[in-house]
Amino acid sequence: MHFLWPEFLWLLLALPLLVVTYVWLLRRKKKMAVRYASLSIVKEAMGAGQSIKRHIPPVLFLLAMTAMLLAAARPHAVVTLPSNQQTIILAMDVSGSMRAADVQPNRLVAAQNAAKSFIGDLPRHVKVGIVAFAGSAQVAQLPTVNRDDLITAIDRFQLQRATATGNAIVISLATLFPDQGIELAAMQGSGRERQRGFAIDADKKEKKEFTPVAPGSYSSAAIIMLTDGQRTTGVDPLEAAKMAADRGVRVYTVGIGTVDGETIGFEGWSMRVRLDEETLKAIAQKTQAEYFYAGTAQDLKKVYETLSSKLTVEKKETEISALMAMAAAALALLSAGLSLLWFNRIL
Repeated sequence: MHFLWPEFLWLLLALPLLVVTYVWLLRRKKKMAVRYASLSIVKEAMGAGQSIKRHIPPVLFLLAMTAMLLAAARPHAVVTLPSNQQTIILAMDVSGSMRAADVQPNRLVAAQNAAKSFIGDLPRHVKVGIVAFAGSAQVAQLPTVNRDDLITAIDRFQLQRATATGNAIVISLATLFPDQGIELAAMQGSGRERQRGFAIDADKKEKKEFTPVAPGSYSSAAIIMLTDGQRTTGVDPLEAAKMAADRGVRVYTVGIGTVDGETIGFEGWSMRVRLDEETLKAIAQKTQAEYFYAGTAQDLKKVYETLSSKLTVEKKETEISALMAMAAAALALLSAGLSLLWFNRIL
């Protein structure tokens, strides 16, 4: 905890003076009590319980004064608050290898079930978009708060060949920033073709230019990308991650399936798949996010539960003067209330 106006903390030195004044008043009352015919009668009338009660309201008032002075110094502390992230894009691999059954009942079904559970646990105000990718990437569902539409989009997944992880990130960014002119076609050609692609839209060049921000600084959206293989086509995923980092968007990566590599065969053809953890970790690191590995369906569910807690709440430094002031008011009211209840007076 630190204070924006620490000079106000000097006022805390007044608190010992209040304590000294209180002790002096107690002694003064004792001297006045000696005038009674018998001091024992006064003590008997008060009792031990009454003697303790008489000190409780002043102590509460002293705590209230302390909280007030601390609030005046404008304290800042790291607290857990609801996240500002209003949109989450789920980029999900639908390549043929997702049919593998090393994750029961198979990778695709496990991923679908985990994604549905994740969506159900999110606050209702959070928008979710779905991007499905294999050899290409497409928006399966634009960001929406309608959970039924999201579930329907996930259930409609169709398996395809190849894996374009970079395309998934680019399409996700284009969905989050539709006005920035992010075009996948312009990025997939050669250097000369890219220049030609951007030259065609010369009139829109100003719209496409933007000032890069610090990685991970964009708090209104995040991308979660789940894949079981390495990139075989499309945009370089690290180049796409750089685009996300320049826009401050975090890309959380989730790896599912075989790390060492495995040949998977079905429907008369086979493919060699290997989870490219190195690239997935690099994507997460470049965008100030995290990488998670899920070797089983239960692991995958836990990953999404972890992501849900990370994306719906966040720890941030904020001013807590209002909390201190509320505590001071509550203590002052309690002090006055107990004094009126027990002694028919305020302090």
